[in-house]
Amino acid sequence: MGNTGQDVVLVKPGGRVETFGGLSQFSGFAPPLDIGLLAAYLRAKGFSVSIIDADAEFLTPEETAGRIIEKKPFLVGIFAHTLRMSHASKTLHLLKEAGSNIRTLLGGRHPSALPERTLKEEQVDFVCQGEPYLPIEKLLSILRKNRQASAVEIEGLWFRQNDKVVHNPPAPLISELDSLPMIAWDLLPMQRYRAHNWQCLDNLSIRGPYSILYTSIGCPFGCSYCVVNAVYGRPIIRLRSPERVIEDFNCLVNSYQVRYLRITDDLFTFKTKRVLDICERLAAANSGINIWVYARVDTVNYEVLKAMKAAGIRWVCYGIESGQEEVRQGVRKNFDRDKIFRAVEMTYKAGIHIIANYIFGLPEDNQESMQATLDMAEKLNCEYANFYTAMAWPGSQLYYEAINRQIRMPETWQGYSPLAYETLPLPTKHLTASQVLEFRDLAFNHYFSRKTYQDMLAEKFGQSAVEHVQRLLQKKIKRKYVEEIKLTQYWQ
Repeated sequence: MGNTGQDVVLVKPGGRVETFGGLSQFSGFAPPLDIGLLAAYLRAKGFSVSIIDADAEFLTPEETAGRIIEKKPFLVGIFAHTLRMSHASKTLHLLKEAGSNIRTLLGGRHPSALPERTLKEEQVDFVCQGEPYLPIEKLLSILRKNRQASAVEIEGLWFRQNDKVVHNPPAPLISELDSLPMIAWDLLPMQRYRAHNWQCLDNLSIRGPYSILYTSIGCPFGCSYCVVNAVYGRPIIRLRSPERVIEDFNCLVNSYQVRYLRITDDLFTFKTKRVLDICERLAAANSGINIWVYARVDTVNYEVLKAMKAAGIRWVCYGIESGQEEVRQGVRKNFDRDKIFRAVEMTYKAGIHIIANYIFGLPEDNQESMQATLDMAEKLNCEYANFYTAMAWPGSQLYYEAINRQIRMPETWQGYSPLAYETLPLPTKHLTASQVLEFRDLAFNHYFSRKTYQDMLAEKFGQSAVEHVQRLLQKKIKRKYVEEIKLTQYWQ
């Protein structure tokens, strides 16, 4: 197969329908930060790059593989988290089956967490563990000279040599985020991205144009259920300058007419002075953009929240997780009940809406503590709530603890999806995985069915928002480990 000058194709695998099932229409999807930044970096180094966002375009593995083959690149890099590994795996298999001589690489959160297993299980030439900028730049330089070359001296890469797994230590992280070019927006299908349903409750007929903005990468905290830092190797946060943040923002607003925005930072409110600076600059733009961010309840104050509101931040997502302090402490989420209620009170006083995240089935949970979590959710009565079950995400501390305890894990990567038929959460010390999953689904239906909740929704967003939630409640989820198989294992 000849080469047409394309050095690398970067792929975000699909699988949205498999992940969300009948609820996929309610979910949002945003430009991929990792691929967008990597494409810009490689292009600045002189390589020809294209992006296939199979998730946003709802491409099948067959369609994805076909597009890759058409481009005839030296290398295809597929970047996946756990829920997209099934699609990634099928795409790689189809490339191999087609007799393509395109070299293949898997990177991202999941391969970084399980590099050796990924290399052994998948039909792939290379696995990139850690941040991909330097490893892929060096790999492409080698492949330009010798398409079949091995990568024996490239940090961050795993590969096979003489039927043995060979690996090098992870490459160093990019220390200065400002040294990275702007995300390669022009290579992404910007017209296809759409905001989450809750972000648009005041006008559900319009959910775009939607995009992302990043002001930092990583998180300094180490919650045991989280995999945020799997790519970076440790709890760490790196910050961009406010000037570069606003440069991106202006591009998105002026060139792509973005109306909805997600600030992708895992912890936007990390440093008060910096947050105030960024918010002041966003407020000066006076763009009317609907923005949402992540924050912790112990990293906000009223001054910051007022500034966020003025900047156009209409929603903040808090990871509350549990209604009982000992359950939160068991997963290193160390803040007390008073901080939760104070943060929520301040947020509403500032005029910002709240998405509250809760997790059922953390190791210390029992029936009473899960009920306490639901009771807290009802009392807070946030405009939206995500109810999750605790999962052994590859790369998290809970994953390694579950392996040591010989806890039954999902049989497929799709089993990690919170809404899939085969979802298999963790058991607790007092509850089986089946009991946790059943409680989660009952809690979801109870919370959104309440008159108190729907009356609040109608008052803030109108009756159309209530009708939207009622349609959401009609989508019933089938559960293998509730309806067919009752598990008996505990967290021991």
